[in-house]
Amino acid sequence: MSPRARRVPAGRAGRLRLRRSLATAVRGADLLERKLRLLLDREHRARQAAEEAGRVWRHRLAEAETWLVRGVLLGGESALAEAVPAERARVDVQWGALMGVYHPAAVGWTDPVRSPWERTPSNTALAHAETAYRAAARAAAELAAHQAAAELLAAEAVRTRQRVRALRRHWIPRLLDELAAADLALEEAEHEEAVRRRRAAGHGGP
Repeated sequence: MSPRARRVPAGRAGRLRLRRSLATAVRGADLLERKLRLLLDREHRARQAAEEAGRVWRHRLAEAETWLVRGVLLGGESALAEAVPAERARVDVQWGALMGVYHPAAVGWTDPVRSPWERTPSNTALAHAETAYRAAARAAAELAAHQAAAELLAAEAVRTRQRVRALRRHWIPRLLDELAAADLALEEAEHEEAVRRRRAAGHGGP
């Protein structure tokens, strides 16, 4: 008999407690399986979004590098250095929660703004390169956010799957065995009590 079974009161009270524990375990497993499905679905969408952001990032980066080479050939490296704004872009990560799992949900992007006295790109190629690099950086930020979200959701999915497995393969079967043993013990006890009563009443059945 397991340690849990020894702590369960004998008789109907013990059987009732086991039934309640079993119902709780089954309900918990059902809820965890629902959580697991939601986590896996959100993880899948995050990985799809990461793949799309990765494609955009690679495309924009290649485009930006092409325009950069043209711009430097036209204006020289000094033109590139002069066209860099003093302000930096800003990335704000917005966090969301799914079934208690906090993860990056969106990325806010703010382009740097030139002050009136700062120089703008001296040729069209550098202007195009700037636009493409900003788009590439924005896509890179989105890629990182989607990847981080997918990893966090995947890690929680692993933990949830382990908990479901523990309930379905170990805890619930154990409770079923203990409940069956309690039912049998109660049936035997009631049979013995019925025999004693018959004997006490003078009927004396075996």
